Amino acid sequence: MPKRFKLPSPPMILITIGGLILFILGLGSMEMSVDRFFSGIVNMFHFIISAFPPDLERLQTALVAMYETFQIALVGTVFGVILSLPIALLASRNTTPHPAIGYVAKGFISLLRTVPDLIWALIFVISVGLGPFPGMLTIMVDTIGFCGRFFSERIEEMEKGPIEAVQSTGSNQTGVIFGSVLPLGVPSFVGTSLFAVEKAIRGAVVLGLVGAGGIGVELSVAMTMRQFDEALMMILLILVVVIIVEQCSTYIRKKFIANA
Repeated sequence: MPKRFKLPSPPMILITIGGLILFILGLGSMEMSVDRFFSGIVNMFHFIISAFPPDLERLQTALVAMYETFQIALVGTVFGVILSLPIALLASRNTTPHPAIGYVAKGFISLLRTVPDLIWALIFVISVGLGPFPGMLTIMVDTIGFCGRFFSERIEEMEKGPIEAVQSTGSNQTGVIFGSVLPLGVPSFVGTSLFAVEKAIRGAVVLGLVGAGGIGVELSVAMTMRQFDEALMMILLILVVVIIVEQCSTYIRKKFIANA
């Protein structure tokens, strides 16, 4: 009988049943109703009507805050990428000095990825205070978790031929890393780093909502004060910046891959 017609194993049946039960219980806890759905649509129209036209009176302030957001994302990503590479080398089974070190490095990367950005932001705000510095630290930690994982996977997927060729010359582990691993991985590392920049821009906006600097602070104040026209101006500004960054990132990736 084809595999698609065979019954799954008992553990898989239990997992499927458990997942369905959790889904059904989740639906019940959502408190969904037709009345709430249609009232939500009405409220959304009220928000849109109140937000148009966008208020450009504080555009200069929003531009300064958006520039700060971009700085937070860029600086945090650069530091995160720089720290990600050695951690990924320690985590990869074909470059780690010892399997135990590899497990510890992978666990560290998983820890950074598991804890949400807002939690890290709150921790850093409590630790170093309000402003762009805790936002930068949060982006850096998030980038290490993001890039560290993909860098490590790329290193482990590399062909053994070039690595063994360098090893056959009598080169030590450091020579193998700089002579074969890093050159082979550069295109992938650059692509992942550019994706991290795009991710960081969006993340830095949200971090401002908890006091980690940037335009998120201004947006939070505008929404709290129900100045929806001002909030819409900031949302449109964020949208423009994110689109520009994504287009530049795509262009750089294509050019780099073409020249690689």
